Amino acid sequence: MTDLAATGVAIRTLHRLAQVDVRLEPREVAAMERVAAALTASLPAAPNTVATATDGEGFVLWLGPDEWLVVGHEGSASVAPAIETAVRAAAAPAFLTTVDVSANRVVLEVTGPRARELLAFGCAIDLDPVSFGSGRCVQTLLARASVIVWQTDDAPTYRLLVRPSFVAYVVAWLDDAVAGLG
Repeated sequence: MTDLAATGVAIRTLHRLAQVDVRLEPREVAAMERVAAALTASLPAAPNTVATATDGEGFVLWLGPDEWLVVGHEGSASVAPAIETAVRAAAAPAFLTTVDVSANRVVLEVTGPRARELLAFGCAIDLDPVSFGSGRCVQTLLARASVIVWQTDDAPTYRLLVRPSFVAYVVAWLDDAVAGLG
């Protein structure tokens, strides 16, 4: 964990989060309802929003009109195959694709009162709380690296889902950008 308390930002890596990509035709209303019941969380219909499971153990991020990312808590990667199986069974007989992508992205957590300002240095998305607050996510570029930015609370805390090959670059960029916070 990088603790940059003097700058109002802390950065740490979260380990082994279950991540399961789900693609399902939204017109398959009954299948969508069954999948939501299996996940105990809705499949968000509004762009760039996040639903939380009723037990608080997982999240569903809207990635596109027919694509969602189911994300667990730190240490949950081992349950990704069970999530896949449950989602596939719930959707049947509708056509669905589901893939365990837990190894496909590393999750960096950026938190603190100046986290928004730090990310704004390298992100073209308007992170102002009026347009992008807690429970929002977006696929974008951060310092030219493809990421998913997900705001988890109003502290603010952000989770950056980054491809493994870009993690060292993004961490180095974050560390350098802290200097810009002065």
